[in-house]
Amino acid sequence: MQHIVNAQGLNMPKLGLGTWPMLGDECTRAVEQALELGYRHIDTAAAYNNEDAVGQALANTPTPREQTHVTTKVWWDQLQPDAMRHSMERSLKSLRSEYVDLFMIHWPSTDWDLPRTLETLASFKEQGLARNIGVANFPLRLLRTVVEEYGIPLSAIQVEYHVLLGQNALLDYARQHDLALTAYTPLARNKVSEIPQIQQIAEKHGVLPTQVALKWLLDQPNVAAIPKASSRANQLANLASLQVELDAEDRALIAALPKNQRQVSPDFAPVWDAFDR
Repeated sequence: MQHIVNAQGLNMPKLGLGTWPMLGDECTRAVEQALELGYRHIDTAAAYNNEDAVGQALANTPTPREQTHVTTKVWWDQLQPDAMRHSMERSLKSLRSEYVDLFMIHWPSTDWDLPRTLETLASFKEQGLARNIGVANFPLRLLRTVVEEYGIPLSAIQVEYHVLLGQNALLDYARQHDLALTAYTPLARNKVSEIPQIQQIAEKHGVLPTQVALKWLLDQPNVAAIPKASSRANQLANLASLQVELDAEDRALIAALPKNQRQVSPDFAPVWDAFDR
């Protein structure tokens, strides 16, 4: 199996390391260790307050920068063009890099000039500051507006996605338009380990419930996942999930689980589209 998502010029490893809420030395050590173990996809954001820690790890590692995919994001209250540019400048300085592989709008805003925000986002790609651009936490109707009305050359969308939250409509759209979909909170804040059906599948294959939940995502076309893991054991376990083989019976059990258990919905979140189950 190819463990890379290829979309609109994006070549992104399907399994990445999520870094929220790690800070400081803990974050630096976790990223360095992940790179040593073979991870090549690191996810951060301005709002995580750990880009400098990620940047330190990138400086410390013998892994060449061009072999590592780095995603970062601009916060929803920084979407005016000047503020976006300053956010990008700060991110690059913190990451000690001349570019990021994927730069995303972290959350949509209700108080923004959408055309100017999108024009600024596109300019980062044109200037080579971002190899690829994307959006996170955009409902389908807003994603459609960005792609179809404004023609912004997105490569990816990042949303919460796991065995207890369906994203069929977004996934269908992503595939139609050759976008990667990155799943954050892919283990449903570790609730996957408590689901009897996931435990049953894990026992059958002699693996961990978390590995079952991750492999279900990673088996899907266009889908990447970014579980947070700081310990060596958890990072290795997540990497090993790539070797798990799920069968049709396993997938049927997972398909029958409720798909409306959203874990992340802050007060500034958009109105989510109705679930397409």
